[in-house]
Amino acid sequence: MATTIVNPAPNTNPSGNGGMGFLVGAVILIVFAFLFFVYALPYVRGLSGNNGVQVNVPKSIDVNVKQTK
Repeated sequence: MATTIVNPAPNTNPSGNGGMGFLVGAVILIVFAFLFFVYALPYVRGLSGNNGVQVNVPKSIDVNVKQTK
């Protein structure tokens, strides 16, 4: 009589995590993108040398207006 060996079908996802690595990677990517826009982008814009418009305001302004009748 012959011996029959029945092997189970191979698992199509050998890691068995159900895509958890993709989800964790996507969350980490979103966090890094958020931190880039909050911290790095303003810092890089500040290095461009454009300091904006300089406005000089006097220390005191005379608001007493005398009107003639």
